[in-house]
Amino acid sequence: MAYLVTFHWGWLLAALLLGLAMGWIAVVHRGQGVSKRTTRWLAVLAAALVAAALARVIPGRPGYWLDLGLIMFAMYLVGCAVGSWLRDWALSRHAPAA
Repeated sequence: MAYLVTFHWGWLLAALLLGLAMGWIAVVHRGQGVSKRTTRWLAVLAAALVAAALARVIPGRPGYWLDLGLIMFAMYLVGCAVGSWLRDWALSRHAPAA
């Protein structure tokens, strides 16, 4: 894991910055959300991929790319959360105290 972070820090930073940008602009978009059934299916898929990575079920290069992909996805999600929070913090309009 440390090797992935050390060797691929540029890609991880890019995933974080992309997530930050998407989190910043995603607050503006008021589109249709994902259905509960699809959300559950995606959560099960993500949990299965994390379990496979932790159990080292997939050996060799595919396992390496799975680990890297999961770390990049986590960095992207962190960036999305931070970007959304920063936009809310920066652009929130508080009513003046009476």
